[in-house]
Amino acid sequence: MSPRSASVNEELRRRSRERLLQATVELVAERGYEATTLADIADRAGSARGLISYYFPGKRQLFQSAVHRLMHRTLAAALEREPATEDGRELMARAIDAILGLTVESPVLMRAHMAGILQAEGFVQCSEQQRLAGLLRETVERYGSADPDTDYPMLRALLMGAVFAALMPGAPMPLPRLRAELFDRYGLDWESGSAVWARPDQGTPAAPTAVVTAGRRARPDPDGRPRVRSRRA
Repeated sequence: MSPRSASVNEELRRRSRERLLQATVELVAERGYEATTLADIADRAGSARGLISYYFPGKRQLFQSAVHRLMHRTLAAALEREPATEDGRELMARAIDAILGLTVESPVLMRAHMAGILQAEGFVQCSEQQRLAGLLRETVERYGSADPDTDYPMLRALLMGAVFAALMPGAPMPLPRLRAELFDRYGLDWESGSAVWARPDQGTPAAPTAVVTAGRRARPDPDGRPRVRSRRA
């Protein structure tokens, strides 16, 4: 039997790493971070326990990479979904909805992620995080930013703050209200994006809730009902 080529070995390593990342988000979403062990992750991924240390220094680094992978894949799918668009405002709306939507779809996962960032280990720089950063920066540029170096970190900070506020134990802010504030900041219309969870009817088909007229836009109260507020200059 001839030895495997370098490209085949690289592909096998990539798949192995992907299985570990996927197993991590699945298990933490089901059990929570503390109740999920590296042995559990290796078992779910069908990998040897020692293989984890080949790719990741520890559990926290593995977990943050796994969540960043989920975030950049979710964001990419939102930006590329049909109907395709080059409208920078629509792309910004989709990006906001994609990240905020993870607090609805995976609250246990995202709460553990935010808690980990605030611990001593801090923010893990990894290839998954770099892909997420690249997509967010590209979104800012396509939105029309004249200074992406300043505007990208601000968007990242606003999204992280909104996710934290939505998931704060005991005092969460309503997600539609957080979305409304972000949409107002970026001058986006309420019906843009793809947030079913932000609609007053929680997903049943309805007429658009935003109306632009005479320089004023309808936007929702915290309970989801539209109200009118002057557009910022």
